[in-house]
Amino acid sequence: MPNVGECRAAVLGLDAPRSALDRYSSNAASAASLRKGEAVERVDYESMVIQDILNAHDRGELNISPWYQRRAVWSSSHKAYLINSIFETMPVPSIYIRHAIDLDLEKTVKEVVDGQQRLRSVIEYKANEFSARHPDHKRRVLFRDLLPAQRQAFLMAKLPVAYLIGADDTDVIEIFGRLNAVSKTLNAQEKRSALYSGEFHQYCLREAATRLSIWRGLGVFTATNISRMDEVQFTAELSMALEGGMSDFSAARINKAYKDWDNDFPHREDVAVRLNRIFKLIGSLNPSAVKDTIFSRSPLFYSLVLVLDSEKRLPSKANLELALSDIDARFNDPRPVSERPAEDLAFVAACTASTQRIKSHQTRFDYIKSSI
Repeated sequence: MPNVGECRAAVLGLDAPRSALDRYSSNAASAASLRKGEAVERVDYESMVIQDILNAHDRGELNISPWYQRRAVWSSSHKAYLINSIFETMPVPSIYIRHAIDLDLEKTVKEVVDGQQRLRSVIEYKANEFSARHPDHKRRVLFRDLLPAQRQAFLMAKLPVAYLIGADDTDVIEIFGRLNAVSKTLNAQEKRSALYSGEFHQYCLREAATRLSIWRGLGVFTATNISRMDEVQFTAELSMALEGGMSDFSAARINKAYKDWDNDFPHREDVAVRLNRIFKLIGSLNPSAVKDTIFSRSPLFYSLVLVLDSEKRLPSKANLELALSDIDARFNDPRPVSERPAEDLAFVAACTASTQRIKSHQTRFDYIKSSI
């Protein structure tokens, strides 16, 4: 199952957008193929502290822009996301470096095969060229704004490095291609996460990851759903609805939110407090109250969350479990349609057809609210 660290690694792993699991497994598979290669003498794996990386760059011993590398393409939000991952000691994928000796100059030469964007981000952050979110600061901070102990922790942080020993240009080009190969089509959320890794994405990713036990325990999302970041998109939709109200589902609208809130999500704290209030109650329920009812379906679960948010005083655990059971029973009423109440039939229709239209959202919302 992907945790926050793996999802971060997916976004930060390579310079070309790919899915979370592809990027993670591709690096591992490529590393394995390198170990089996005959042309490369060996691949040495070790860690390198950031200060040593900076020193090597300052001495001209670290070439981060060899001729075969693409131009720098990361946005400031991508860069800030990497730095935040380092602050929070989250995993960062290995940087591949061709290590050689210039015999004429008697000098070590390190050439970055994969990881240019990551190293460039570290160098630029140290130079105070952009700010990033630190867990001990409320606002994004430049390197110079960090406390001395925080600056030291950053400079002493270790990045995983794979040194390619004895690799010629042909080897390097093949390795570079393997590491940046795309082997799977991205879904809409994975593309969104690759394009925008700023404040709103970080917020949605963390909120979704902290509720992994709820998604799985209540049957709202399967392991496959989670591997494709469905729960992250769901969290984004919920957050947008809490901030701006219900609307028709629109991928373009979600994209716009990611873009508009990439540098700053001003509603972050308010929405987080509201979600915590709701999920604290939902998490206390007997799992079967959701898992064994229609509320394990994400459209119904979405409506339930919005209804609970609208309640100034939340129902008790017992009353909510009873209400959910009653709504489920009415939904599955075996009586002929002619004998069932019109409001029940309207609710069933809103749950089974065009579930993402505003009309269906509103019908479900009103029906559930009247029952709680």
